[in-house]
Amino acid sequence: MNSTRLVPARRGAAFATVALTLAVLALAGALAAGCHRHADETLAAGKYYCPMHPTYVADKPGDCPICNMRLVPVEKGKAATNTLGARPAVSGERRLLFYRNPMNPSATSPVPMKDSMGMDYVPVYADEAAGSAVTGLATVAVDAAGIRLGGVRTAAATRGSLARTTRTVGLVVPDERSVRHVQTRISGWVERLYVNFTGQSVRAGQPLLGIYSPELLASQQELLRARDAARRFAGSSLPEVRKGADELVSAARQRLELFGVPPSLIAEVERTGKPQRTVTLRAPASGFVTAKEVFEGQEVQPGMELFTLTDLSRVWVEADFYENEAPLLRLGQLAEVRLPYDPGQVIRGRVSFIAPTLQPESRTLTVRLELANGDGRLKPGMYVDVVTSFAGSEGVTIPDDAVIDTGTRQVVFVERRPGTFEPREVRLGIRGEGRALILAGIREGEKVATRANFLLDSESRLRAAVAGL
Repeated sequence: MNSTRLVPARRGAAFATVALTLAVLALAGALAAGCHRHADETLAAGKYYCPMHPTYVADKPGDCPICNMRLVPVEKGKAATNTLGARPAVSGERRLLFYRNPMNPSATSPVPMKDSMGMDYVPVYADEAAGSAVTGLATVAVDAAGIRLGGVRTAAATRGSLARTTRTVGLVVPDERSVRHVQTRISGWVERLYVNFTGQSVRAGQPLLGIYSPELLASQQELLRARDAARRFAGSSLPEVRKGADELVSAARQRLELFGVPPSLIAEVERTGKPQRTVTLRAPASGFVTAKEVFEGQEVQPGMELFTLTDLSRVWVEADFYENEAPLLRLGQLAEVRLPYDPGQVIRGRVSFIAPTLQPESRTLTVRLELANGDGRLKPGMYVDVVTSFAGSEGVTIPDDAVIDTGTRQVVFVERRPGTFEPREVRLGIRGEGRALILAGIREGEKVATRANFLLDSESRLRAAVAGL
């Protein structure tokens, strides 16, 4: 009887044990799933990535070892993207190639690992290793979010005419053909100065100074004696005697003229029959006294410079153009001169001279403009702005902002398809009016990146470097 009672009890205990085991397993599964979800959220919340290189992920705050940018925490339920739309470190949509050391890119590994400082190796994907026809640059793929966040803008290449306007600095200088030097041809002493300071305005024929010269005084007396002799021999029956007397008078008069004595003074001496002790020298031309080297009472010698007179009714403007602009310059080319103190005033002139040689120090070419200056607005030594336009050229043009000029080559990022930018080396013509003429490298209608080029360039160089490894 006892055995018949034990069988049902054992069966009930067995069923209870099975039920309890299933409940424990279910609870464990639920806990595991919850822990897994919690771990994922905790992992996402506790990770930090570089906004420019999201493939680098760290467990704690710090700086990116690639670009030194501050790491950004990964938000829950969101994927980290940089300004160019790159995905986070792990993504099933991209084919993983290998892992590389962030501090030593030449050190790679086929599996995740850490370096000697505990930094995680950075995964390298196939799209990051895509190359291009430009050495050192790679094609960059950007999604719509990256284009929006990075501020990437594009513009189409168009065909048209492009003229170039150049602004340079000009210097106002005197017209060398209007500069006169006043010198003495005899020795003597300055007894009076009629023009006695630099900058004084003089007119042609105006007295400059009075000079006493024993040589001039003797020459005047010689003229008077020759005239007296000519009068005495005027009644001679011999033609040779009369002619010789007249020649003596002419020679004495010419001697005074060669000494620089004004004709009016010679006529006065002949009229009065008395020599002048002091001879007045007059201005040979109108202008301003730009140099004065003589004072009252000073002894002067032949060839000594007394004054420099400069006529400023016409002046030159000399402007320097760069070496690459030299082939575009032409004689007679129209240019505008703008004054720094009055930008609204424009003086128009034409190129009258192009220097045959470059200045070796600045590698520039000097161009001269001749301008009327009757009102004296242009003063020697003044700096002015010179604006000139070169002849237009026909061809494919793009915005000038799209060109990345490295000094040795010019690169443009061309959008082959939406979100994919290919670096392309181009050959440029003239640049002006905010656009650049393309001689080779881009066809009409192709779209080029005009903004955020530095982001595309940095990402392209990074990917090319990774591909080189």
